[in-house]
Amino acid sequence: MPDMFLDKFRGLVPKYLNREWSKDDGIRIPELDAEVSRHDFDVPLVLREFLHCVGSSELMEVYNFFWDPDELEVDDGFLLFLEDEDETTVWGFRVEDLDVPDPIVWRRNADGQWESEEGTFSEFVFDQFEWVFTEEDEEEE
Repeated sequence: MPDMFLDKFRGLVPKYLNREWSKDDGIRIPELDAEVSRHDFDVPLVLREFLHCVGSSELMEVYNFFWDPDELEVDDGFLLFLEDEDETTVWGFRVEDLDVPDPIVWRRNADGQWESEEGTFSEFVFDQFEWVFTEEDEEEE
C-alpha cells in the first residue's frame, strides 16, 4: 500500500487521544485486505489507509460513526462510510470516483438529497476531528 496519509492518520491518535499511536489502533493489512476483498466495489486508497491506521481506535466512534470494513456498502450510487449518531445523515463517495485515491466526500441528509462536502476524504476527516474535539473542549470550559 503506498503511503499517502499514513503518518497523518497515525498522528490523530496522539493529537486527540493524548497517547502514542500503536498498531492495535488500526486494522492490519492482511485483515483489511480480506474484509475489503469481500465487496464487489473498490475502496479508495485514502479510506483503506484511514482504516489501517485508526480503524480499531476510539476515533471510529467520536460523535459520528465510521463504518468497519465489513459494514461498507453501496447505496444510491455512493459508497457509504460514515453515519451520524442520530442515523439521519450518511457520508460517502460517488461510485464513479472510487478509483480516485482521495475522492470528494458527499453527504446525504434526512431528506435523501446528496450534497458535496466540497473536500476530499483526507480534508474532511481532519476537519471533522478538529471540529469535534474543539467543540468538546469548549463544552468543558
